[in-house]
Amino acid sequence: MPKSTGLSRHQFVALAVPTTIIATSPTFSRACAAIAAAEGERTMTLTPYLLFDGTCHDAMEFYKSVFGGELTSTKVKDSPAKEHMPAFQQEKTINARLRSGTIEISASDWLMLNRPRVPGNTVCLYLSGGTFDELKTLFEKLSQGANVTDPLKEMFFGAYGALNDRFGVRWMFQSNKPA
Repeated sequence: MPKSTGLSRHQFVALAVPTTIIATSPTFSRACAAIAAAEGERTMTLTPYLLFDGTCHDAMEFYKSVFGGELTSTKVKDSPAKEHMPAFQQEKTINARLRSGTIEISASDWLMLNRPRVPGNTVCLYLSGGTFDELKTLFEKLSQGANVTDPLKEMFFGAYGALNDRFGVRWMFQSNKPA
């Protein structure tokens, strides 16, 4: 069984719940700030991000058996978002990360009640780190002909945005560094 860890900024994107709900949690905001201070500056990284329908834990355990490495996983009930999520989602995985050498996979169960989970939006590329301006430049370029689902903007935890590019590829952007 993977160990459960605290929620990092990188893991925040996996929350995939309306930001307005999470923004009401001052505990979560303080936790993000403390973790960011401990992590220090990070360079930009591109990671595959997988979204499952209640099978994230089993899938990530399987990938660990294939690739080896260290798996961290957090359930909704063990996260700061637990008070803002319905009871039926408490056992779902809010974030999992497998690291094995140069291989890294991030994942969560689908938690967005206001958006349907359909083939094509269950795998995305997660661009994280860097500055807001660096992400903004890439976001604007990828936005050409795209369906922007979450405009890139500064939030209480850093910057976040998401889009489906003109080829149908899902992208999520997140930075801890202010503009």
